[in-house]
Amino acid sequence: MRITSLTTALLPCLSLVQASSFTYNNSSFLLNGEPYQILGGQMDPQRMPYQYWEQRLQMARAMGLNTVFSYVFWNELEPKQGQWDFTGRNNVAQFFRLAQQQGLNVVLRPGPYISAEHEWGGFPSWLSQIPNMAVRQNNAPFLKASRAYIERLASEIHSLQVPYGGPILMVQLENEYGSFILQDANGKQYGGADKTYLAALADIFKANFDVFLYTNDGNTEWYVTRGALNGILAETDDSPQQGLEARNKYAHASSLGPFLCGEYYMTGEQPLVQFVHVQRVTNWGFQNGADLYPTKQIQLATTTTSYSDNAAPLDESGRVRPSFYKYRELFTKYSGPAPNVPDVGSMSTVPALALEAVGSLFDLEAKTPTAKNAMPISMDALGQSYGFVLYEHVARSPVSGAIGLVNGPRDRIIVLINGTRSGVIDVSYSKYRTVNVNLAQGDVLQLLVENLGRVKYGPNITDQVKGIKGDVTIGGTAVQGWSMYSLPLDNVSAASSASGPYAVRANSPPVFYKGHFNTPSATGPDINRDTYLALTNVIKGVVWVNGINLGKYWTVGPQQSLYLPGCYMLPPGQLNEVVVLELEPQAGKSMTAEGITDRKWFNNPDPDAP
Repeated sequence: MRITSLTTALLPCLSLVQASSFTYNNSSFLLNGEPYQILGGQMDPQRMPYQYWEQRLQMARAMGLNTVFSYVFWNELEPKQGQWDFTGRNNVAQFFRLAQQQGLNVVLRPGPYISAEHEWGGFPSWLSQIPNMAVRQNNAPFLKASRAYIERLASEIHSLQVPYGGPILMVQLENEYGSFILQDANGKQYGGADKTYLAALADIFKANFDVFLYTNDGNTEWYVTRGALNGILAETDDSPQQGLEARNKYAHASSLGPFLCGEYYMTGEQPLVQFVHVQRVTNWGFQNGADLYPTKQIQLATTTTSYSDNAAPLDESGRVRPSFYKYRELFTKYSGPAPNVPDVGSMSTVPALALEAVGSLFDLEAKTPTAKNAMPISMDALGQSYGFVLYEHVARSPVSGAIGLVNGPRDRIIVLINGTRSGVIDVSYSKYRTVNVNLAQGDVLQLLVENLGRVKYGPNITDQVKGIKGDVTIGGTAVQGWSMYSLPLDNVSAASSASGPYAVRANSPPVFYKGHFNTPSATGPDINRDTYLALTNVIKGVVWVNGINLGKYWTVGPQQSLYLPGCYMLPPGQLNEVVVLELEPQAGKSMTAEGITDRKWFNNPDPDAP
């Protein structure tokens, strides 16, 4: 069987509009009856400023690609159950139209589970609050929610499928389902990949999409036998030769056809693959995922805001990296001549600007409790998805001892007594720090929980409730009487309107800082004003520019700067506002920010390590 995973010919845009069929036989994908070899790379519209979509697609086409593979993030399209957002970066239909205009076809990867180093693998947090919910399983509540998502997404992009003249060739069913396992409390596997669930999900897809489906799994017997579904084209990841052999040997005959390597981290000449990430990508705001490693020293490993494989041919700003031209040379051997590489100007700098403390997080955002209860209420039960929750308890009598959580910490907790930071409990570490307190009657205990990101892969995805779940104990005794303050920080208008200076003291609670800078004077399109924002004298926190959440920083690294697109800045001549929430402000140290042209990647010791 001939391997057919990258494309030999690129039809002009007019031909794509007229295309009416995409099928396959034993050896080839067929576009309008003619063999079509997919030259593909991953490009996720929700990870790029929509203002730059056209430029990014032009770069992909200039590299010799003819197809882009795109994840869709359910959690961003439906942030609240039944409330949909297809604007801005979520306007995926417009991204696919632009792809077609650039002569690119599309392979849709809507999940509903995607992994992708993204928050909870793409699941919206509200799923956890639906009674009897069990994700990725033959579970009526999960299938009902998934059906609503797929139906709504399909209605947005229906006309963009190949049978109607659009660029969408085929749709991936789930994602690497063969690797999904379930474990009991002792880590013993008791289930996982469920073909009944996969078949039910396939029926939902078939009822809403008019192109064929495929599955994508690991490249061994275990993955293929668990993740392939009879009658659905089976494909695999990683080593093409190993994947082809495993697929052909272990998948049902009805799942065989041309071979596509669904994900491959390219490092050399290998014309057999859809490689992962045309560019380094951004988990904007609080959209980063996490991995859980219960047996390792670093237990909860959060994905950085900027993420991708090192071989990505474009950097996060859409500018070429050294590998770009090597890929272009390789792909054009199969696709034929590609368009000229668009000229992208150099990045800009922003002179160092002082950041002034303007107020504490608690003073500006935690004025009125969201709820009061005898026991703590989780972030999800408060109707909140991301950000922070402040748990506050006023001691009714003296109590002392170590702080404990009956169900364990799920994230990072800053412990404060009467507004003074007393320690940090960080589940990033398998042996996290023990924080002892000694409360007198009337003392205020505050536990600020930061959502570090929901786990996106593995058996632990079945329970990703954030905040505090269950009792908090002091010295082994449950503490009752809590006020919860929901701090999603969807906007930072309170900090934006606050005026300093605010006196930062030793072991202060988290503090907002603010500063301003002029838009770089670079001429031409917005992309010429792109920069990387780097901070000094910081520990951990979040950065907004003109109200847009760029993401998180942590002195531990490796990421030490955040991508700031020029399109997020105001027109030249206007002042842009930088707001920083520093979780562990340092008294007597001045905080600054500057725009740089080369990323900073390095590591520092964690001052809160156990």
